[in-house]
Amino acid sequence: MNPIVKNILVFIAAWLVGSLSNMLVLQLGMQLVAPPEGFDLNTPEGLKAAMPLMEWKHFITPFLSHAIGTLVGAIILAKFAASNAFKLVMGLSFLFFLGGLAMVFMVPSPLAFTIIDLVFAYFPMGYLGYQLVYKSK
Repeated sequence: MNPIVKNILVFIAAWLVGSLSNMLVLQLGMQLVAPPEGFDLNTPEGLKAAMPLMEWKHFITPFLSHAIGTLVGAIILAKFAASNAFKLVMGLSFLFFLGGLAMVFMVPSPLAFTIIDLVFAYFPMGYLGYQLVYKSK
């Protein structure tokens, strides 16, 4: 298979699996840490309304879902890319970062969480995923 085509297909697959991982961790976390009573956190409006009542425990799950989704996608991409794995992994990390940045504008959150999430959940996890694959080779 042409390396460019393979890279595109692997990138899309890594993005999809990383996104699915993100959603699964988020759903599991919402079952483990109940949201404030009477709020639906599955909609941007519900999130905005519940935000003043949220405690730090409610922010662990979103951080973990962002970090694990990026990590899983990066591992898949680093493992199966035909070439330029590091650049592709950083591109995927940037794509997930843009999603996180969009959420900051759609659903305002505490500044400390926003900084921690944007600084530690995307590019470091992408780099870690890349390193996990290439240290094992």
